[in-house]
Amino acid sequence: MTPTQHSLEKLENVLKSAGYKVRYEKGNFKTGACLLLNSKIVVINKFSNLESKIQSIADLLSELEIDHQLLDEKQIAILHQVKQTKLQL
Repeated sequence: MTPTQHSLEKLENVLKSAGYKVRYEKGNFKTGACLLLNSKIVVINKFSNLESKIQSIADLLSELEIDHQLLDEKQIAILHQVKQTKLQL
């Protein structure tokens, strides 16, 4: 996935369709993003560069169990691409 603003928006939309809220905030992050426990809120370090933001969301998406019924066909394809990329690494 190319590191563009459009790619970031596509990944955000997958999370939002799955019921997650995406927030950009400052903080002492060890990584570029975190998932708040027992909630569907993803917090991303707003000071990270675009590539780090994309990689952080992709890492979260590859770990989360997302119900495909909540997503449209394009979002399912993006999710599969993210998970396949993770497997290849």
